Amino acid sequence: MVLKIRLARFGKRNAPFYNIVVAQARSARNSKPLEVLGTYDPIPKPPPSGEGKPIKDIKLDTSRAKYWLGVGAQPSEPAWRLLSMIGLLEPKYHGQVGGQKQEDEVR
Repeated sequence: MVLKIRLARFGKRNAPFYNIVVAQARSARNSKPLEVLGTYDPIPKPPPSGEGKPIKDIKLDTSRAKYWLGVGAQPSEPAWRLLSMIGLLEPKYHGQVGGQKQEDEVR
């Protein structure tokens, strides 16, 4: 059984809201997950103090996320990015910068 940590979309049109879930890799995006780890709201909200940059809300049960990563669940690309923002995973760096491979820039 291959497990994935991925995002399941909820919300209305033009107002997405995602659950961060653990599901079997072959199941549909919005099918019933094994476990819901947290939520992600990609629409920026103004900070409580009213000053500064808008904040995108990420809520995650880190102990359960560590458990699922420990038993071999593979995060999807968007889930990897969110988990790296929280500090559970190392950020992925893609080999291409501006359409060119990194090796070309060294020369």
